Amino acid sequence: MKFYQFSSTLASVGIAIASITGFSVVAFSSQLTETAIAQEAAPAVTTTSTANEIALAKYLRKIGAKLYTAYWCPHCHSQKQSFGKEAVKLLEVIECDRGGINPQPQLCRDKKVRAYPSWEINGQLYPGNHSLKSIANFSKYRGNL
Repeated sequence: MKFYQFSSTLASVGIAIASITGFSVVAFSSQLTETAIAQEAAPAVTTTSTANEIALAKYLRKIGAKLYTAYWCPHCHSQKQSFGKEAVKLLEVIECDRGGINPQPQLCRDKKVRAYPSWEINGQLYPGNHSLKSIANFSKYRGNL
């Protein structure tokens, strides 16, 4: 992870780093290229939401719940799949890895997010991939699931 942070920092000032068979090559660039600042998207959510999942997502948004994720995290993707694509659009999803789209790594550090995914519900962090029933219980949601 430190190499990634270091190389990302260098890339942001126009220096590209490549590692070839155990030794490093450093090349200087006069321009910042798009590949140096490329951001990666999480896999698309492909499941369809039910009315109950949409209702839960609306409730979570209303109470200010947040889902902290990383684009590369398979458990994060699984958590989103459990809600379905329509409901996920209603959730407040925070990207914690600065390589992702619209990253907010400082917010994740400030909230002391240590695992992905993590839910913040009513000021409490709940790390891990949880069932919708568990999320409903954490949030005191009273609708149907």
